[in-house]
Amino acid sequence: MLGRLYENQKCSAARTLELVGERWSLLILRDAMFRHSTRFSQFQKSLGVATNILAKRLEGFVAGGIMERRQSTASGEQAEYVLTDKGRELKPVVIALTEWGDKWVERGPVEFLSATDGQRVELKLRRVGDDTEVAIDDVFARLR
Repeated sequence: MLGRLYENQKCSAARTLELVGERWSLLILRDAMFRHSTRFSQFQKSLGVATNILAKRLEGFVAGGIMERRQSTASGEQAEYVLTDKGRELKPVVIALTEWGDKWVERGPVEFLSATDGQRVELKLRRVGDDTEVAIDDVFARLR
């Protein structure tokens, strides 16, 4: 979790950053979501992140309910870090950030495909209730 808390912020985005806003956090989640990494060694090998930082991020995800730590039943095997429902629901966030990066930073080697037919997929905004697509410029925020 971030050293800085956003306790005075009423914005859910700020509060979410407390859980996933630190360096390496979204890349760890990406690997869990799309590369099916579950073990400490898999994350470390894929990302090259320092072991102390990786341990801290994984502990934060467990404390925040984003991942669950499961002890392996096999002797000598590492514990597994498995996404919870809360963690899996961050998948559209990671996809959206990747799509934004493809458009504005530098197109990466990753594309998102349907597991059913292999066709490319993209995120769309839909109005709750009637499922009508909404343009990004037609979206605003208000306090509840």
